[in-house]
Order: sequence, then C-alpha cells, then structure tokens
Amino acid sequence: MAVEAKAKGNAAYAAGNFTDAVRHFTEAINLAATNHVLFSNRSAAYASLNKFSEALSDAQKTVELKPDWSKGYSRLGAAHVGLHSYNDAVSAYKKGLEVDPNNEPLKSGLTDAEAALARSSRSRPVSGASPYGDAFGPEMRVKLSNDPTTRRFLQQPDFVKMLQDIQKNPNNLKLYLKDQRMMQALGVLNLKFQTRKPEEDAEMAEVSSRASPERKRPAAAEADHTDTSEEEEEKREKKAQAQKEKEAGNAAYKKKDFETAIQHYTKAIELDDEDVSFHTNRAAVYLEMGKKDFETAIQHYTKATELDDEDISFLTNRAAVYLEMGKYEDCIKDCDEAVERGRELRLDFKMIARALTRKGTALVKMAKSSKDYEPAIEAFHKALTEHRNPDTLKKLNDAEKAKKELEQQEYYDPQIADEEREKGNQYFKEQNYPEAIKHYTEALKRNPKDPKAYSNRAACYTKLGALPEGLKDAEKCIELDPTFAKGYTRKGAIRFFMKEYEKALETYQEGLKHDPQNPELLDGVRRCVEQINKASRGDLSPEELKERQAKAMQDPEIQNILTDPVMQQVLVDLQENPKSAQDHMRNPLVMNKIQKLWHHENGGGAMIPREWVTSIPAEGEVEVEVEQWQTHSRGTTAPPSPLPPSGIEVTHSHGIIAPPPFSWAYLFGNGDNVGNAIRSGSSGGGGKSGRMRWCWWIAMAVEMVSHGESDLDGCGDG
Repeated sequence: MAVEAKAKGNAAYAAGNFTDAVRHFTEAINLAATNHVLFSNRSAAYASLNKFSEALSDAQKTVELKPDWSKGYSRLGAAHVGLHSYNDAVSAYKKGLEVDPNNEPLKSGLTDAEAALARSSRSRPVSGASPYGDAFGPEMRVKLSNDPTTRRFLQQPDFVKMLQDIQKNPNNLKLYLKDQRMMQALGVLNLKFQTRKPEEDAEMAEVSSRASPERKRPAAAEADHTDTSEEEEEKREKKAQAQKEKEAGNAAYKKKDFETAIQHYTKAIELDDEDVSFHTNRAAVYLEMGKKDFETAIQHYTKATELDDEDISFLTNRAAVYLEMGKYEDCIKDCDEAVERGRELRLDFKMIARALTRKGTALVKMAKSSKDYEPAIEAFHKALTEHRNPDTLKKLNDAEKAKKELEQQEYYDPQIADEEREKGNQYFKEQNYPEAIKHYTEALKRNPKDPKAYSNRAACYTKLGALPEGLKDAEKCIELDPTFAKGYTRKGAIRFFMKEYEKALETYQEGLKHDPQNPELLDGVRRCVEQINKASRGDLSPEELKERQAKAMQDPEIQNILTDPVMQQVLVDLQENPKSAQDHMRNPLVMNKIQKLWHHENGGGAMIPREWVTSIPAEGEVEVEVEQWQTHSRGTTAPPSPLPPSGIEVTHSHGIIAPPPFSWAYLFGNGDNVGNAIRSGSSGGGGKSGRMRWCWWIAMAVEMVSHGESDLDGCGDG
C-alpha cells in the first residue's frame, strides 16, 4: 500500500539512506499518483543526493497537485537554488509566501536566494574566491535542512548566526570548529568542503553554469510526460471540484448548519480523499454536533495523520476525542507520540506543551490513589517547562491539591492518632518538648480534625519559645472547636508572652463566653488587667512605656485609625476646640476609636469598655455603670475588665466611698489626676457623677498622628 511505502521512505530518509528513500517514495507514487506529499518527499530525497533536476521535477509536480500548499514552493525554491537558477528560486519562494505569508522556511529561503542572486550578479575577482569553494553557498541551507541531524540546528538562533558569520567571511570558520554542531554540519557539506585552487574554482563555476540547462531537461521532459496523462487531467478536475465542496462546507459550518457541512465535506472526500483538511474539517463538525460522534471523528483524525505525519495537531486532536470518550490510555499514547514527533521536528513549544497537558489530564482522570497523581503532576511540570500556560498551571495546582487530600484520607486513622497524642503527652510530662511535637504532628497527620492535638502542640511551641507557631496551632484549635476552653487559654497565654495584653484579654474574655467559671481564663483576665493598668499606676519604666507604645504602633488597627482622614480631623478638633468633644463622642464609632488610641497611648492603661457607656448627657458628661471598682496601691480607682463578683466596697484615696453600683464620670488619664479632675463629689451611698475632663491624652493622640510619639506626663487640673 502507498501508506506503507511512504512510511518506509520516511524511515529511510530519517536514517540518511536517501537512495532507498527515493525508491520507496517512487513505489508509493506508483500506487497513489496524485498524492502531493509523496512528490514533495521524493523531491527532498533527490535534493539530498544533489540530483537537483529530479528534485525540481518533483517539486513542480507537488505545486501542480497542491497549489495552496506552502511546502511545495519551498521544495521548488530549494531545487532552483541547487541548479543555481536564483531568479527562479526567488520567484518560487515569493509565490509560496503569497500562500503562507508567515512561513519561516520560505522567508529564510527567499533571503538566501536573493543574497545568492546578488552575489552572482557581481563580477568578483577570482583571487577573492572562498578557500572552501561553495560549501557555504546558497545551497548550504538546502543540504542542512534535508539532513535529519542538522535540520534541527537551523531552528537554533546561535547556530544560524554562526552560518551567517561564516558566509560573510569563510575564514571565520576556524572560530567555530570546537562546536560539535558545526562539525556535524561540515560532515553533511563534505562534498563541497574542499580546498582547491582559484582557477579550479572558476573553472568549476563555469562548467556548472554550462551544465545547468542540460540538467533541467530531464525534469522538463518528466513534467511534460505527466501533463499528457488524461487520467491526471481528470484528477485535477476532481481536486478543483473537491475544493469547491470544501468551501461550501466551510460556509455551512460558519452558519452552524452542521448537517449541510457534513454533506459537502463528505463529497469533497469522495472526490479527493488525500486532502487532510477535508478529514479534519469533517471531524470538527462531528465534535460540534450535539450527538458527539466520536468514532467518526477518530476515523478522520487517523486519516489526516496518515496523510501528513508532520502535523502533530491531528494527534493531539485525536487524543482530545479519546479523552472525551474515556479512553485514557489511547489518549496518553497519542500524546506521547505527538511529543516525540514534535521534538524531532523542532515544532512550536506550545504544541508540545498542549500534548503534555492533555496527557496529564488523562492521568488525573485515571488516578485512584495519591501515588497515581505523581505522573500527572510530572506531565504538567514538563508542559510548563515548554510553555507557561495559566490553564496548565491551574491543572497542576488542582492535581497537587487532590493528591494531598487523598494522602490525608489514606493516612487517616483516629485510633493511631490518639495513640500518638498520648505518646506526645508522656514526652511533654518529661519536658522533652521536641519529641512531644513529633508525636503531636504525627497525630495530626492521622487526624487533622483533633483540636486537642493542636492545643498540646501549641503548649510545646510555647515552652520552646516558638510563639508564632504556637499561636497558629492555638487558633486552629479554636477554629476546630470554639467551645474548647484550652484553645483560648493557649492563645491568651501566647498573646500575654508576646506582651499583647489587650489581645490576650480579648481572647480570655471570648473563652469565658463558653466557660464562664474556668479558673485559667479568669486568672488570665486578672493578669492582663494588672499589666494593662500598670501605666495608670505609673509602674512602668520609661523603657517599658516606649516598648508598649512601639508595639501599639505596629497594631494594624491603630495604624488604620491614625491614617483615617476622619479621625485625624477629629483629633485636631479636640485639640483646638475641646468643647467639640461632645459632638464627636455622640458617634459610637469615633468614641470607640478614641478609646483605642488612648489605651495604647498610655502604654496599655485602663479604658472604659463601650458597653459600660449608657448615655451622653447634654453637658458633655459620660455616664458609666460600674459594678465594681478596684483600688490600686497608689490609691488610683479604675474599673476592672471583666468585672469580678459584686459586693466589694472600694475606698478612693480622696475619701470617696464607692459601694456598687456606682455612677461615675471616669477620667481618661492617669490615676494621679483622678481626684483633681472631679468638679463635684462627696461620700454617699447612692453614688455621684461628675464631668469628664478632656486632658492631655487628647493632645497626645493628636501628636501621635503628627510625630508618632508623645510626652506622657500628666497635665494636672488644666
């Protein structure tokens, strides 16, 4: 069969056995005399044997059979160059570019032919001839492209640059003799690579010029012989009619009239079953149709591959159909063949990447265990190496995620997880925290939903001083079980050690919502309040105060407040016009932010929780309901948060007795100024109220915005 003979010819050509290739292609032509690909292949084989007249004849036949095929003009131009018919070569390449304007081989061939034509038109002194003869002449590219080994080199920019440099100055050859690619190229060019005397070179050129017309005659005779065949004339008419059917099919396809398109493409195939486009077009229609006739599409892509084995898109398209059909192994086989053939032919990296991506997709579909994802992930990585495509990258990420999830499912065993956690507990008791972490980690691999393991590992990290890691585990513990008190005690303790007392307090308070009587949480609250109120008592050293201020400035919430244009204006208003405080404090959001700033500006001093504020009187007083007050060592009275059990009587240093409940206008300032700020007040069981004084803390908050620092000394009764 013609297909088998063609395959043998391709194999012989790839092996460099050009004589055998000619024989096999001739055998195939005898069986399929209208196949333009066979004439094109035999033309290339003849050119490799330096039989350019025969190559020209086959190239002309190729163009005649398939005038819209760009490769035919490439063969025609190469044959003309080999015969030194540079004008004809230029004409052939230009006609080919009219068919395919973006064809790179045609562009480079035209450039070489025009350069050769320019050289041949100039009279050149014989003494200036190249010492290597015509080895690097215009036919050099033809020979190198016809050799399967050196053909790949022509796709490499650095190698092409070497050739261009040598063509400009043959003496530069010595600069590239260490390059193995150049040595292989010289081996292909060895028929012309020889040193001869200038007069011999001139004589050979003259003989070659005289011989050219004689070498053309056989080709012309052969062409005349084929043109006289009535059978060939009939085939040409059928081809023309088939092209019309194809155009009609294309028009129907654009209108989404798939049934009509199928009819036209089918008729075209009946007239000329060797045109690849008829088969691929009909396959595309079958895939577009709702019935998804995969089997028919497979047949057409198979036929297209047989007709043109240098276009790997037929293989990748067939692989896509197999993928839709669920025939994953057939899909992978086609993809592997497409990759192998694409690399041999030095095709576009995108096409190779597409084949690898499709292979990876098929492997993912076949995956039943986590290990099954490994070859799929490898295929996606290779595809991204060839061409970085967002779709491939997403498929890779999805495959890696699926593999990880499946690994966790395969590894899941709650019983072993409990055993590992108990081992970790034993090492924890022995204070061997690194070993305990190993077992807790293994327990979490076996059961990622165990909050106790996260809590215990957080405790180990805390003991080792790895606070960020411990914080992550504590937060994960709370996420898994919001009612588990240990999660809050772990997180609160870590925040406390990080000197983030307000955040620690918030954590403990949140835990108390779920377990109000938990002693660890209550003790955590007490310790946090004690640290927060140190500034009010004046117990902080200047270094500690600066440290707390610096940490406060790192708080994203504080940064947002200070960069908020509205709050900046509020602080300026409070500094310039303290009476405006009444208006601003009516806004709960503004009041909350001011409290936040004051709290941090005072290095973590006491603040009024928003839920204590019950009303804002017209005169600017702020009424707060205090269930319990606390007397510090220096006599400062401050409300604790959260509140301890009620019923304890507290005495202020200025003689005010405050039994609960008590209504008090609480001063935002340090404790030494509390008494001075009270405009009216006396002892009494019912309690008293007074005006809230806007003191130095307002000015200091404004200065934080302006300079990032402040003076924290008190301002007295100001």
